[in-house]
Amino acid sequence: MTIHPRSSAWPADRVAEARAVIADVAHHSDLLIRLACNVLAKHGETPAERAEAQRLLVVVDARRPVRLAQREDQGRAAR
Repeated sequence: MTIHPRSSAWPADRVAEARAVIADVAHHSDLLIRLACNVLAKHGETPAERAEAQRLLVVVDARRPVRLAQREDQGRAAR
């Protein structure tokens, strides 16, 4: 097993990736958006960025039950 040393650019790379996901939420899964929000909520550069990530996380979590219910309804209609 090889242990790779952590790069000092790791946090900056993850934050950049998270920002890219958030910038294009329409093309990413809720899971990926949730992960990006968690990264930005913890490692965002400004308090505003961290707060916005937390708000988006609330929105994504709030719509989840509706989407699940819609799938269940579609399954019943197909029977």
